[in-house]
Amino acid sequence: MTHRCRFLALAALAAAAAPAWAQKVGAPSSNSVVENLNLRFANGIVAVAEEKIITVADVMQYIGPLIPQIQQSTTNEKEFQAQLEQLQDSAIQDLIDRVLIVKEFRKDEKRNIPPHYVDNAIADEIAERFEGDRSKYLAFLKAKGQTQRDYRREKEEDIIFSYMQGQQKKSQSVVSPVRIETYYNENKDRFYQEDAVHMRLIEFKRTDGETDQTLTEKANLVLARIKGGEKFEEIAKEVSMDIKRAKGGDYGWMKRSDFKKEFSEPAFELKKGDVSRMILLPEGAYLIFAEDRKYAGIQPIDEVRDQIERLLVQQMGRASQEKWLERLRRNGYVKHY
Repeated sequence: MTHRCRFLALAALAAAAAPAWAQKVGAPSSNSVVENLNLRFANGIVAVAEEKIITVADVMQYIGPLIPQIQQSTTNEKEFQAQLEQLQDSAIQDLIDRVLIVKEFRKDEKRNIPPHYVDNAIADEIAERFEGDRSKYLAFLKAKGQTQRDYRREKEEDIIFSYMQGQQKKSQSVVSPVRIETYYNENKDRFYQEDAVHMRLIEFKRTDGETDQTLTEKANLVLARIKGGEKFEEIAKEVSMDIKRAKGGDYGWMKRSDFKKEFSEPAFELKKGDVSRMILLPEGAYLIFAEDRKYAGIQPIDEVRDQIERLLVQQMGRASQEKWLERLRRNGYVKHY
């Protein structure tokens, strides 16, 4: 299969999922994505990184699965083409960075990927992607114009790429307590929380002819059992007529704005471990249990320390990776077309 045929196959799949605007105006057609790249890179080469030539085919293979997403998120052809060009530029940079990262790994002669890692990756690919059918796998390689050796090298580079990124992230996994406290003090408004209750509920639905008195008696029996030491959760599984019965009436964390007024007032009178008074409504009777409580205000630093640490690790990781990539780009050979 030629490069152009593979382009058209991917583009045709994208066009099949095109939104109404695209189908109406005929864009993107089965050729438009390919033509966009070919107009930008007339000789079919988009860049050279080290000894590797990055082609239009490489870019198309990289962005092909993402095209339906930008088709669905855009409302006209002009917007689609603008986002498509951004996606192409991002893909080209990613493909260049991949080459530079693999080169960085191979600079250290002591580092290598054990052959069985690659064997296992290919075996998993055949099992998951080709339903264990090796003939389908070989047909796939033939359609791509790849030899088994080429594909093995590609899988090895996938492993190297993941490993190197993981090592880079690992190097930025420690955040000092001082930095966490500084971030907290400078961003306290981010840690404001509303009143919230981790609620469990028991419901007694009013059946035909059932009076307020009979509903009250049912609720009082439950309250007596709780006072006697039984767990609200277990009683709810036994007697509640609510949709959450199997989970012990567990509704999870709920804010005041999540409740109807008839429920919010009694629910937010509760402290952790308290049971509400009976709530009597035309449709039935209800008891609320506060599994836990959160109160409106700025959360103490000890409650958000782990959250801040994760955020800072992510920020440091992104900044560190960008510096790392900039160094690789500066020291590597890259030519754009």
